[in-house]
Formats: sequence, C-alpha cells, structure tokens
Amino acid sequence: MLSYALDSEHEELRKTVEKFARDAVAPVIGDLYERGEFPYEIVAQMGRMGLFGLPVPEEHGGMGGDYFALCLALEELARVDSSVAITVEAGVSLAVMPMYRYGSPEQQAKWLPRLCAGEVLGAFGLTEPGGGSDVAGAMRTRARLDGDEWVIDGTKVFITNSGTSITGYVAVAAVTGTRPDGKPEISTIIVPAGTPGFTVSKKYSKVGWSASDTRELSFSGCRVPAVNLLGERGRGYAQFLRTLDEGRVAIAALSVGLAQGCVDECLRYVASREAFGGPIGRFQALQFKIADMEARAHVARLAYYHAAALMLAGRPFKKEAAIAKLTASNAAMDNARDATQVFGGYGFMNEYPVGRFYRDAKVLEIGEGTSEVQRMLIARELGLDA
Repeated sequence: MLSYALDSEHEELRKTVEKFARDAVAPVIGDLYERGEFPYEIVAQMGRMGLFGLPVPEEHGGMGGDYFALCLALEELARVDSSVAITVEAGVSLAVMPMYRYGSPEQQAKWLPRLCAGEVLGAFGLTEPGGGSDVAGAMRTRARLDGDEWVIDGTKVFITNSGTSITGYVAVAAVTGTRPDGKPEISTIIVPAGTPGFTVSKKYSKVGWSASDTRELSFSGCRVPAVNLLGERGRGYAQFLRTLDEGRVAIAALSVGLAQGCVDECLRYVASREAFGGPIGRFQALQFKIADMEARAHVARLAYYHAAALMLAGRPFKKEAAIAKLTASNAAMDNARDATQVFGGYGFMNEYPVGRFYRDAKVLEIGEGTSEVQRMLIARELGLDA
C-alpha cells in the first residue's frame, strides 16, 4: 500500500524551512514586496542553508538530496511568500539542474559550487517576445560560430534572476543551424553577466512576485567562447523539455504552498475577527469555504507527491507533472480568491498576506507552461492527438 508520509530526513528539512519562512521571511517580506526590492539577505541565508544545492551531490557543492526535497522547501517558502520561493525554484530548476546535468567538467567546476551556495544566481534565457508556448517555432535568437566564438543576436523576455547584482550568467537558448528535417537546431550557450553586447533591461513592473527579479534581455553581436556551449550542440530543445517537465513539479509544489498559505491565514483571521457577537469562524458559510480550500491544497499536494515519486524512480512522469501543475495552479488561484473573500475589505489591502497571495497566484496558471498547455500535454499522453 502506498504511503505519503515523509521520511525523517524530508520531514526535518520541511520543518527547518517552515521555521525559516516564518521567522526570517514573514517579518520582512511585505515591505520588500511593496518596494519591489530583491531579497538579497534572505537569498544569502537560504544559500547558507543549502537550499540552492538541495538536489546536487556533495562533490559538486550540493546537499546530496533529491528533487523532492527541493519541492518540499518550495512549498514551505510559498506558504509565506512566492517571490522568495520562485527565486529558489528558478535558481535551482532553471540554472543549477541544467548545469549539473549538461555542463562540462570545467563549467561545473566554475559555476556549480557558487550556484549551490547561493553566492551567484544563474538564469535560463528561453522565452521570446513573439514566442509564448511555441518556443521552438517562434525562436528568433540566433547564434553563429565565428572562429572559436559564438556570436549571439536576439531578445529574451520574462527571464527570472537575470539582472540581480549576484547574477553570474544566463544560459541562452538560440538557433544555431538547421536540422536535417528542416526544423531549427537549438543549442544552449552560457553568457556571463557583463559580456559586451549583452544588455539587461530594467525590472518589469509586475502584478505579482514583486520581490523577485524579472527582466528583458537583448543580445547584439554578443561574443562568448565556443566552449560556453552547455551540453551538446543541437540538444538545447531536448534539454529544455526535460527541464520544464521537472520544473512543472516544482511549480506545482510552490502552488500548493500558496494554496496552503491561504488556509493558514484564513484560520488565523476567522479566530480573531469578531462580528455579530463572536468570532466569524463559527459561521458555516466561512467554515465550508475554508474546508474547500483545505481540500484543494490536499489534493494538489498528493498530485505533486505522485509526480515527484515517479520522477525519482526514473519512470515516465510527463502526464503526472502536467496534472500536478494544472491541479495545483488552479488550487492556488481558487484559494487566493476565496481567502480574499474571507478577509473582506482587509483582503484588498496589501498589508495582509492574502493580498500578496492573490496578486501572485495568477502567474502560476501561466508560467512553466500555461494551463492550456498542461491540458494539451495530458491529452497527448492519453493518445488523443494520434
């Protein structure tokens, strides 16, 4: 019979991150969020805790854990704030893991220990202004070999962790030729921060995730050594697909954290808020609403636990990752809406966490593949596009 109880190591990690989020993140994140400031000190603390290196072997500077450990950490962080959680998620899923899986020994020696320690952040330059979900077909960024250098031209948008003062590089997906079947050959190339021809735009003014870093990047005659190729030439698209499958499980965990955070805040609020002669938690209408919120978070958690278990067992998990991401992002959005309703007018005030949660939830139905893309993937795995 299956058991979803955490083993002692995972439970100890979960409790440690839960306490850190409550004691170190919660007291300061609201102010940082409203000012749109990147949480450098929090990132440094998480680096010292080893959160950026959770799924990486110790010989590379990591903690020797697994990807499920990362998911547990993301869930606990997102119960308090999603800007902090997405900084870790992108830092690990989109930077540390590709470097660990595809980097050359020289690249790994140069970058992995500092990435795992949170001393530097990496970013993944994939999405383009006209791309959206059609990543390969719409890619306009080009890279050509000129002697022993890649010359890169193009633009990337919505790139997380790409413009902080500790950003070390961006791994840029670019068309490097044409495959025998006529489709574009896509490769990934490491572009260190500060490289001439690499321009980082100012931070976006975003609806949510206001304390995270998201930028537009442009490349004009940007030259880097040929050895900066990450993985094999022409394998960039395949690398991207594996990265996204894993990332969907991580985003599902983050979404569950936000959904559970809404329950946490509502339980505190209805116990202290009084109306009509007593605490409002005694009203059945609110009890039912909060019960539905808890049920959504519970089901979504089971979905990402299952997807993570398949992934760690080396079994196919694409469909389960899509189900987890779809279910969890829906739960986050629904719970954020309901939590705002429970709080009434106070839910519309930014000083309350549920106001942040409501602003942060929507992007979870968009990033790492929209809800429509998740449904398409599920249908495809069921054989419906045959």
